[in-house]
Amino acid sequence: MNNSSNKSAFPLDSKSILILITGIVIMFIGFFIMTLDKEPFGFGFLGITLGPIFVLLGVIIPVFSLFRSRK
Repeated sequence: MNNSSNKSAFPLDSKSILILITGIVIMFIGFFIMTLDKEPFGFGFLGITLGPIFVLLGVIIPVFSLFRSRK
């Protein structure tokens, strides 16, 4: 039996799931930005700077949502 009736069996609440999905969407946006680069082998601003920044944010945001404390 579960003694704690106020805690859900699922480890993430709805706000954490929304933050997690937002981070994943930002990561895919970063990969899409990298494909828009017209320079050879993606060595332009979009492929080297802007896209990887979005991908990095897309990785950091879900990690934040997984480790944030529930109240």
